[in-house]
Amino acid sequence: MAEKKRYSKRYCRYTEAKIDFIDYKDVEMLKHSLSERYKIMPRRLTGNSKKWQERVEVAIKRARQMALIPYIVDRKRVVENPFKI
Repeated sequence: MAEKKRYSKRYCRYTEAKIDFIDYKDVEMLKHSLSERYKIMPRRLTGNSKKWQERVEVAIKRARQMALIPYIVDRKRVVENPFKI
């Protein structure tokens, strides 16, 4: 029989850091929940709890509305890091 893969336990970074509020203007903190194409990563990959994942999603959507984070990244015009423009 094949052995089961052992994955490391994922933990909620916001619960461990005892953060009270996720600020949409703090782009450095929000980048950990975004993929390389700036899509919101799911809970199963980030390890966030349900409560904090919902708050992160709201903060990312607010940051996109304020143009702090791009909505999409074109395949043709790929920018290495759109935060350093």
